[in-house]
Amino acid sequence: MEPQPALARSKRHQIDRAKPRDVRAIADLILAAFREFEPLYTPAGYRATTPTATELARRLAEGPTWIAVVDGAVVGTVSAVVEGDEVYVRSMAVRPEARGCGVAAQLLDWVTAFARARGARTLTLKTTPFLAGAIRLYERAGFRRTANPSDLHGTPLIEMAKDLR
Repeated sequence: MEPQPALARSKRHQIDRAKPRDVRAIADLILAAFREFEPLYTPAGYRATTPTATELARRLAEGPTWIAVVDGAVVGTVSAVVEGDEVYVRSMAVRPEARGCGVAAQLLDWVTAFARARGARTLTLKTTPFLAGAIRLYERAGFRRTANPSDLHGTPLIEMAKDLR
């Protein structure tokens, strides 16, 4: 049984585990979510941030992906990868028209519940410094910046971590 955080559902959206049939909708969602930021990425960084449906299908075998659905449309997504006693959060995205409705916070609740159910000690993620709204969300959720900056094909990244102990 899938762990369910306290806010598992709202009247506006529902969180479900992604299935192979969802990968095209997830790929389209990720493109829509990051399109406005494309000029801030290097071309290779943007390409890595916006995986194709084929790449997303492969990722389903690497760890769970969740989707937020409103009236049958995918409006948000996040994936998790277990790495020892850590869970890495990746590909968090929300359609621009669905931002501010609690979708991203609820998706983070699902990842956190998943990590805790597996006994993970830490949640980690990487984001770009120009995604200020995402950084504020992560900080409100208990993530803190680490001293491990990096880059994604020349696009600067900030690493953030949340202690689950």
